Amino acid sequence: MSVLPPERGRELLLLILSQLPGIGPARTNAILGRFGADPGLLDADTRSFAEVPGIGELLAVEIASSLGNKAWRSQALEAANGQLDRANQLGATVLTILDPRYPALLREIYDPPPLIFVRGNTEALAFPSIAVVGTRKASSYGKLATEQFCRDLVLGGYAIISGLAYGIDMTAHRAAIDNGGTTIAVLGCGIDNIYTDPAGRLWPKMLGRGAIISEEWIGKEPLPGNFPRRNRLISGLASGTLIVESDISGGSMITASCALEQNREVFAVPGSIFSRSSRGTNRLIQQCQAKPVHSADEILGELPPAGPGYIPAAQQSKPLPVELATEENMILAAIGEESLHIDLIAQKTGLPVETLLVNLFELELKRAIVQEPGQTFRARQPPSGYG
Repeated sequence: MSVLPPERGRELLLLILSQLPGIGPARTNAILGRFGADPGLLDADTRSFAEVPGIGELLAVEIASSLGNKAWRSQALEAANGQLDRANQLGATVLTILDPRYPALLREIYDPPPLIFVRGNTEALAFPSIAVVGTRKASSYGKLATEQFCRDLVLGGYAIISGLAYGIDMTAHRAAIDNGGTTIAVLGCGIDNIYTDPAGRLWPKMLGRGAIISEEWIGKEPLPGNFPRRNRLISGLASGTLIVESDISGGSMITASCALEQNREVFAVPGSIFSRSSRGTNRLIQQCQAKPVHSADEILGELPPAGPGYIPAAQQSKPLPVELATEENMILAAIGEESLHIDLIAQKTGLPVETLLVNLFELELKRAIVQEPGQTFRARQPPSGYG
């Protein structure tokens, strides 16, 4: 019963093990430590499983019973093959912890995922990286800080890792791309479900040099319980984690906690004492859990040099200027060097509000303008980068 196709044997083995009751990453890795990647472990008896650290007698009985059930085994193998077929359809790679391409830093954490799905460039997982995360409700200050830090981190030779959520995460990914760098998104769902960017305005640009990864099976929905587990991967892939904006609770604070547990560097951007979205970052600094930073140089000074193995794309070629449509140029000219309310922009351009909203959204995506509180907008500097 233990014969698996040699060309995808390890992947199938780990996908089958992941379907066992009561088995998570730590226990799966313990099973591999006891048996290796030998498909014969699928036929091991209760006593053999009970010898695995972290698996007691009761769980060993349940594991051996499931694997010894022909119907369960057949169904598990079918589901595992289905995952590999779906990965192939997406042009994705399935990396096991036994694969030399598996990220070295991730392998060091307490409970590394035995298997990850990678969409994009697997070589990007070996680049020196910094995780940049923060609130979904990012302020103009938070977005601007994220852009500046990520620009300089990319120029310093580091890839940017984040969670592709709205707000700070999305800003970090976009800033890396805009500056010719590499960025990696870690999802809390299947790599086929990029629900924060369904129109594909950003994520396809990540795949050439970067990647989108997940430990969740393809087709898995973004359920709330997935994200705390996902956050340990964001910090685990990186040499350090930068928290830009965060309230006292939330995913970014979980990521900071994971980084501390993994003995990785944690940095935080100080914020206003009057801002809820800076209460978490300020507390991390106050409790000496994060180093306050005001520039990327302060982060780069704490980490090893990126080294000769990674050359940022920004040092190879300059990003192409962004093309603007006629109405978009009209809006940018109307805004000028001021911060204007949407009503004043409508008055100066003569555009209907419905049309104006669409164009303002496009200008934000093209990094030509910044939306500030109260439905006001300002042009980015310098405006000469747009044509």
